[in-house]
Amino acid sequence: MPRFVAFLRAINVGGHTVEMAKLKKLFEQLSLDAVETFIASGNVIFDAPRTAPATLEKKIAAHLESSLGYEVATFLRRPEELVAALAHRAFRSAAPGATLYIGFQASPSAAAAAKQVAALSTDGDDLLVHGRETYWRRHGNFSDSSLSGAKVEKALGQPTTFRKVTTVEKLAKKFG
Repeated sequence: MPRFVAFLRAINVGGHTVEMAKLKKLFEQLSLDAVETFIASGNVIFDAPRTAPATLEKKIAAHLESSLGYEVATFLRRPEELVAALAHRAFRSAAPGATLYIGFQASPSAAAAAKQVAALSTDGDDLLVHGRETYWRRHGNFSDSSLSGAKVEKALGQPTTFRKVTTVEKLAKKFG
Protein backbone atom coordinates (compact mmCIF):
# COMPACT_ATOMS: atom_id res chain seq x y z
CA MET A 1 0.00 0.00 0.00
CA PRO A 2 1.26 3.49 -0.78
CA ARG A 3 2.50 5.61 2.12
CA PHE A 4 1.40 9.22 2.48
CA VAL A 5 1.86 12.26 4.67
CA ALA A 6 -1.21 14.44 5.12
CA PHE A 7 -0.54 18.10 5.83
CA LEU A 8 -3.68 19.51 7.40
CA ARG A 9 -4.58 23.17 7.48
CA ALA A 10 -6.30 24.64 10.56
CA ILE A 11 -5.29 21.98 13.08
CA ASN A 12 -4.24 23.37 16.47
CA VAL A 13 -4.25 26.99 15.31
CA GLY A 14 -6.87 29.71 15.51
CA GLY A 15 -8.79 28.05 18.33
CA HIS A 16 -9.19 24.70 16.54
CA THR A 17 -7.60 22.27 18.97
CA VAL A 18 -7.54 18.57 18.16
CA GLU A 19 -5.78 15.98 20.29
CA MET A 20 -3.46 13.84 18.21
CA ALA A 21 -5.05 10.62 19.52
CA LYS A 22 -8.42 11.84 18.22
CA LEU A 23 -6.90 12.82 14.88
CA LYS A 24 -5.34 9.36 14.58
CA LYS A 25 -8.73 7.73 15.23
CA LEU A 26 -10.41 9.91 12.61
CA PHE A 27 -7.94 8.66 10.01
CA GLU A 28 -8.39 5.04 11.14
CA GLN A 29 -12.16 5.45 10.69
CA LEU A 30 -11.42 5.83 6.97
CA SER A 31 -9.76 2.36 6.93
CA LEU A 32 -6.29 3.85 6.57
CA ASP A 33 -3.46 1.76 7.99
CA ALA A 34 -0.32 2.37 10.06
CA VAL A 35 -1.63 5.80 11.08
CA GLU A 36 0.62 8.00 13.17
CA THR A 37 0.61 11.70 13.91
CA PHE A 38 3.75 13.77 13.82
CA ILE A 39 3.95 16.80 16.11
CA ALA A 40 0.74 18.59 16.94
CA SER A 41 0.55 20.81 13.86
CA GLY A 42 -1.59 18.58 11.67
CA ASN A 43 0.80 16.08 10.09
CA VAL A 44 -0.46 12.51 9.71
CA ILE A 45 1.46 9.58 8.21
CA PHE A 46 -0.51 6.60 6.91
CA ASP A 47 -0.80 3.79 4.39
CA ALA A 48 -3.77 3.78 2.03
CA PRO A 49 -5.24 1.42 -0.53
CA ARG A 50 -4.39 2.42 -4.09
CA THR A 51 -6.57 5.47 -4.64
CA ALA A 52 -5.93 8.64 -6.61
CA PRO A 53 -4.34 11.09 -4.15
CA ALA A 54 -6.78 13.89 -5.10
CA THR A 55 -9.73 11.59 -4.36
CA LEU A 56 -8.18 10.59 -1.04
CA GLU A 57 -7.52 14.24 -0.12
CA LYS A 58 -11.18 15.08 -0.68
CA LYS A 59 -12.36 12.03 1.27
CA ILE A 60 -10.15 12.89 4.26
CA ALA A 61 -11.11 16.58 4.17
CA ALA A 62 -14.83 15.76 4.05
CA HIS A 63 -14.51 13.30 6.95
CA LEU A 64 -12.56 15.78 9.07
CA GLU A 65 -15.03 18.58 8.36
CA SER A 66 -17.96 16.33 9.25
CA SER A 67 -16.26 15.14 12.44
CA LEU A 68 -14.70 18.40 13.63
CA GLY A 69 -17.32 20.87 12.42
CA TYR A 70 -15.01 23.07 10.34
CA GLU A 71 -13.15 22.89 7.03
CA VAL A 72 -9.75 21.20 7.12
CA ALA A 73 -7.91 21.55 3.83
CA THR A 74 -5.86 18.40 3.28
CA PHE A 75 -2.71 18.05 1.17
CA LEU A 76 -1.15 14.64 0.55
CA ARG A 77 2.43 13.90 -0.40
CA ARG A 78 4.21 10.59 -0.95
CA PRO A 79 7.67 10.21 0.64
CA GLU A 80 9.44 10.75 -2.69
CA GLU A 81 7.50 14.00 -3.17
CA LEU A 82 8.77 15.26 0.20
CA VAL A 83 12.33 14.44 -0.85
CA ALA A 84 11.81 16.32 -4.13
CA ALA A 85 10.34 19.34 -2.31
CA LEU A 86 13.35 19.42 0.00
CA ALA A 87 15.82 18.99 -2.88
CA HIS A 88 14.42 21.98 -4.77
CA ARG A 89 16.60 25.04 -4.23
CA ALA A 90 14.09 27.86 -4.40
CA PHE A 91 16.64 30.50 -3.51
CA ARG A 92 20.11 30.63 -5.07
CA SER A 93 21.99 32.15 -2.16
CA ALA A 94 22.19 31.18 1.47
CA ALA A 95 20.67 33.58 3.95
CA PRO A 96 22.21 33.25 7.41
CA GLY A 97 19.60 33.65 10.11
CA ALA A 98 16.69 33.07 7.73
CA THR A 99 14.10 30.34 8.19
CA LEU A 100 12.61 28.42 5.28
CA TYR A 101 8.97 27.30 5.22
CA ILE A 102 7.36 25.06 2.62
CA GLY A 103 3.71 25.55 1.78
CA PHE A 104 1.70 22.64 0.40
CA GLN A 105 -1.28 23.07 -1.89
CA ALA A 106 -3.52 20.67 -3.79
CA SER A 107 -2.57 21.60 -7.33
CA PRO A 108 0.15 23.46 -9.19
CA SER A 109 -0.39 27.19 -9.39
CA ALA A 110 -0.88 28.98 -12.67
CA ALA A 111 2.03 31.11 -13.87
CA ALA A 112 0.07 34.29 -13.14
CA ALA A 113 -0.53 33.19 -9.52
CA ALA A 114 3.13 32.29 -9.10
CA LYS A 115 4.07 35.79 -10.28
CA GLN A 116 1.60 37.34 -7.82
CA VAL A 117 3.12 35.34 -4.97
CA ALA A 118 6.67 36.32 -5.96
CA ALA A 119 5.54 39.96 -6.09
CA LEU A 120 4.63 39.73 -2.38
CA SER A 121 8.34 39.38 -1.53
CA THR A 122 9.73 42.08 0.76
CA ASP A 123 13.11 42.88 2.31
CA GLY A 124 12.30 40.30 4.98
CA ASP A 125 10.34 37.74 2.97
CA ASP A 126 11.31 35.81 -0.15
CA LEU A 127 8.57 33.82 -1.90
CA LEU A 128 8.67 31.40 -4.80
CA VAL A 129 6.15 28.90 -6.17
CA HIS A 130 7.36 25.62 -7.64
CA GLY A 131 4.80 23.01 -8.65
CA ARG A 132 2.50 22.27 -5.71
CA GLU A 133 4.79 23.91 -3.17
CA THR A 134 5.40 27.51 -2.14
CA TYR A 135 8.74 28.36 -0.59
CA TRP A 136 8.81 31.20 1.93
CA ARG A 137 12.14 32.30 3.31
CA ARG A 138 11.74 34.64 6.27
CA HIS A 139 14.61 36.84 7.46
CA GLY A 140 13.93 37.49 11.13
CA ASN A 141 10.95 36.46 13.23
CA PHE A 142 7.97 35.07 11.34
CA SER A 143 5.62 37.03 13.59
CA ASP A 144 7.29 40.27 12.47
CA SER A 145 6.43 39.73 8.81
CA SER A 146 3.94 42.06 7.15
CA LEU A 147 2.78 39.03 5.13
CA SER A 148 0.41 36.31 6.26
CA GLY A 149 -0.58 32.89 5.06
CA ALA A 150 -3.94 34.39 4.08
CA LYS A 151 -2.26 36.92 1.75
CA VAL A 152 -0.21 34.16 0.13
CA GLU A 153 -3.32 31.98 -0.28
CA LYS A 154 -5.19 34.86 -1.90
CA ALA A 155 -2.37 35.34 -4.41
CA LEU A 156 -2.19 31.58 -5.05
CA GLY A 157 -5.94 31.37 -5.51
CA GLN A 158 -6.09 28.22 -3.39
CA PRO A 159 -5.58 27.04 0.19
CA THR A 160 -2.11 26.19 1.42
CA THR A 161 -0.52 25.16 4.69
CA PHE A 162 3.04 25.98 5.69
CA ARG A 163 5.56 23.90 7.61
CA LYS A 164 9.05 24.81 8.75
CA VAL A 165 11.60 23.04 6.56
CA THR A 166 12.98 21.22 9.62
CA THR A 167 9.58 19.55 10.13
CA VAL A 168 9.50 18.44 6.49
CA GLU A 169 13.07 17.11 6.82
CA LYS A 170 12.13 15.08 9.91
CA LEU A 171 9.12 13.63 8.11
CA ALA A 172 11.24 12.70 5.08
CA LYS A 173 13.83 11.00 7.36
CA LYS A 174 11.11 8.74 8.74
CA PHE A 175 10.95 7.14 5.29
CA GLY A 176 14.70 7.16 4.56
